[in-house]
Amino acid sequence: MRVLLIEDDSGLRAIVKDILEEASYQVDVAETGEDGLYFAESAVYDVLIVDIMLPGLNGIELVKQLRQQQIFVPVLFLTARGDVDDRVVGLNAGADDYLAKPFATEELLARLRALLRRNRDVGSDMTVKSGDLVLNPSAKEAACGDVPLVLTDKEFELLEYLLLHQGEILTRERISYRLWGHDADTNESTVDLYIHYVRKKLKPFDLDKRIRTIRNVGYIWSES
Repeated sequence: MRVLLIEDDSGLRAIVKDILEEASYQVDVAETGEDGLYFAESAVYDVLIVDIMLPGLNGIELVKQLRQQQIFVPVLFLTARGDVDDRVVGLNAGADDYLAKPFATEELLARLRALLRRNRDVGSDMTVKSGDLVLNPSAKEAACGDVPLVLTDKEFELLEYLLLHQGEILTRERISYRLWGHDADTNESTVDLYIHYVRKKLKPFDLDKRIRTIRNVGYIWSES
């Protein structure tokens, strides 16, 4: 699962990034609110961790702009401010949770897990499911029933992204950003090629048709 960490304190940013990567999250980082907003607008992240006191565009204004654009990715505010009024301001701006510094590693990870499970078919063990198809992101393992599904890392990431957004049309651009990042030299044919690879792996389980093509737009994972 992919996390965007927006934090201007280089020391804390490095520590949180290491914590998340050790817990098997894919992490992108931004040092300013403006850079964070640019990355977040791609709508490819599963959760944002945002410091309120950012230079320039602060965390509250950043989240307000995302919500105005109808981007409703879960947001966890990290801040040194811990009183009730500050928490209310952050939550009213559109954040989903609030964690005051300093914080315990396990509390950070527990709050992230809770946010990721909201409104998604994600198990308490953070597995991602669609019927008999189960993905375990921490181990990069997939199975349909008791039969393992052998996927490359990129194929796994693509299938995970589709399942996390079941019923939602994902453009080729969003898929490309998700799998290869904003600056990667990829094109629409690369996305189409990996869709083909994943469909081929799903075909023995009669699941390949769950990935529907939306002409001239992208793809969607159909629940039936």
